[in-house]
Amino acid sequence: MSKVSDQDFINLFKKHGAAELAKILNLTVRSVYSRRKRLEEAASSEIPSPAASNTRWSSQYPKRLPIKLENGVALIASDCHYWPDVITSAHRGFVELCKRLNPKLVILNGDAFDAARAGRHPRIGWEESPTLKQEREAVLDRTHEIIQASKSAKHIWTLGNHDLRYESKLSANVPEMEGLPNTTLADLFPLWEFVVSAWINDDVVVKHRFKGGIHATHNNTLYAGKSIVTGHLHSLKVTPFSDYNGTRWGIDTGTMADPASNTEGGPQFHYNEDNPQNHRSGFIVLTFKDGELLWPEICHAVDENHVSFRGELIKV
Repeated sequence: MSKVSDQDFINLFKKHGAAELAKILNLTVRSVYSRRKRLEEAASSEIPSPAASNTRWSSQYPKRLPIKLENGVALIASDCHYWPDVITSAHRGFVELCKRLNPKLVILNGDAFDAARAGRHPRIGWEESPTLKQEREAVLDRTHEIIQASKSAKHIWTLGNHDLRYESKLSANVPEMEGLPNTTLADLFPLWEFVVSAWINDDVVVKHRFKGGIHATHNNTLYAGKSIVTGHLHSLKVTPFSDYNGTRWGIDTGTMADPASNTEGGPQFHYNEDNPQNHRSGFIVLTFKDGELLWPEICHAVDENHVSFRGELIKV
């Protein structure tokens, strides 16, 4: 079977996943993922794999966490993909703004834990990747810096697809370990509250991902009917949407890693083969006044030593 229509490809991908579909179509796994990405961008929606459909969210974590924030600041970052011995300017900027803005809420919006060795993708050549133990230590170090800089804040971690690689790997291969210590993300990172989504004042939804494609932020808020903050796509942007109900926002929190765009990029993204990516490093600042969300702000990582925020170039 060498050629299939787009719809047949989508159906087969949902049923078999990338590795099995590559065998069926006599293609490379990377070719399958490339076609999937093109179809997702064309449709502005995600094509889930069987593994994603079955293990994306664990029932042990709350589906929604309601949060009241009448007046104050929320700092939201995502896709940190923390790596041993790599501390990005975006991360240092996040810590700095935690100190400056004294946020009441800090959210890691998914994929702080890359879990490279627990992923479904095969190793590329002889590439090196850290062990899960090394990754966990790196995440603990970086998140400890955030917590120390924002001691009065509530610390939330909305689950991302990379985060759940750890538990999915264990449950699929050693199910008899269920319930033992250190078999969940909550065990590994006990100072964070893990949820699928956080709902601020019932008007702003924070979750790792929803729609896909280049128009994701627009479609996210259009179909959610609320302001919605997502990560996953690394695009770092704010898209307003106005109708008879007023203005709401689709917000992409970008990535706190060093994306493979204008620079070489972090070691997490070497699979990109040095292709240009429409990705940006930084994070989002939300300010609430009398329970209402003001216009969302972006903090952008300019280079290895600076971030920009509110017209200021901040050395970090």
